[in-house]
Amino acid sequence: MERLIQKIEPSVDISHKLRNVAAYARVSSGKDAMLHSLSAQVGYYSELIQSNPEWRFCGVFADEAITGTKESRPEFQKMLAECRKGKIDLIITKSISRFARNTITVLETVRELKMLGIDVYFQEQNIHSISADGELMLSILSSYAQEESFSASENQKWRIRKDFEQGKICNIRMLGYRRTTNGSLEIVESEAEIVRFIFLNYLSGNGKLLISNKLNEMGIATINGCEWTTADIHRILQNEKYAGNMLLQKRFRENHLTKRMIRNDGQLPKYFVEESHLAIIEKSIFDAVQKKLEEQHQRFSTSKSVVSYPFTGKIQCTCCGKNYRHKITATGNVWICATYNTRGKKYCPTAKQIPESTLISVCCEILSITEFDANIFENQVEKILVPAPNKLIFQLTNGKCINTTWKDRSRSESWTEEKRAAAAESSKTRRWKNAKSNKNSAKIKSCHFCTFGEC
Repeated sequence: MERLIQKIEPSVDISHKLRNVAAYARVSSGKDAMLHSLSAQVGYYSELIQSNPEWRFCGVFADEAITGTKESRPEFQKMLAECRKGKIDLIITKSISRFARNTITVLETVRELKMLGIDVYFQEQNIHSISADGELMLSILSSYAQEESFSASENQKWRIRKDFEQGKICNIRMLGYRRTTNGSLEIVESEAEIVRFIFLNYLSGNGKLLISNKLNEMGIATINGCEWTTADIHRILQNEKYAGNMLLQKRFRENHLTKRMIRNDGQLPKYFVEESHLAIIEKSIFDAVQKKLEEQHQRFSTSKSVVSYPFTGKIQCTCCGKNYRHKITATGNVWICATYNTRGKKYCPTAKQIPESTLISVCCEILSITEFDANIFENQVEKILVPAPNKLIFQLTNGKCINTTWKDRSRSESWTEEKRAAAAESSKTRRWKNAKSNKNSAKIKSCHFCTFGEC
């Protein structure tokens, strides 16, 4: 009997199915020329994709002034997320080095995309990742790109360090100065007034928090256009450049792949250049500020007790979302909201200091233990939330949540004989500083900005 074979025509005309196409572009520098290049790339790929009748335009994902590490690129991650949702069939990019500087990152990404049926086309190398020899070629060429990046990085390091040895400054932008075309630093007077304001107010007895709050109230932004914090004030007060000197190579890049800047703690030589440029702050004022900073550091640099460490990263303020941090005060060890500590109560109105002894006592009560045990605490407590003053919410590792309250210590409980003596000494120091500040009032008033209560 003859078999009957029937041809079944496709119900969908696949010849007219459009490919979902996107492009990826990246520049690793924020310089105007590079950003212009990125803009040109975006325009080029938009026109290229939309001019192809067989392609559907799915966008151009572009990262500005970001290195080639996978995790640090938001647009790259957004593109991968769209790929995982099945919204992209083809990615076009200029070159392997624009896609990623790291060979491992290139191969891991294209392998994942290949499993999803997504092709990556590298224009300069004319390689399709989904082709039979695509991965082999990518392995070879991406390794070459990585080595090329390393070589360029090493050459740049050599040039920078040679400049350091000769006392030359590299590109710099800081409050109060700008770099001229001949490489020297010149004072920006409008910004220099802010620097003088910070130094003179600190020397007159005003704290870093008070100074930062005052600058914010005056509508004065940092060099990056942000609100001031105590950390910003501290960095300015410590910066030797404001006294006309320069310490070179305080930080350096970790490697040519991450390009992360890390502090130089002796790994590389430093170079101190005296009188490298005009000073904004007189040497006597700068030295007096450094002495005061060191005194403050010595005063509060006593080693933390063992029981302070378990709470690190465990206590969270629900008002601002920041963690509580350990602090040594005149009344003893306390835990305080980071926002409240650096910016003041105005920015986190519900925050309140929690005495460490009170915190330990509450933990013992919640965990039903007679003596605080760091291991028990770590294993049983996931998080401690602070929703309001004197209220705590314990989130336990077993999924339970326990609400509790704590009482303020009475003055007699918190003030020991030692603390009374310390307070008396502190009061004596304040009186001495006030007397000294009267001598400096003429200098302080010379600043064009209004000081606290003196203008």
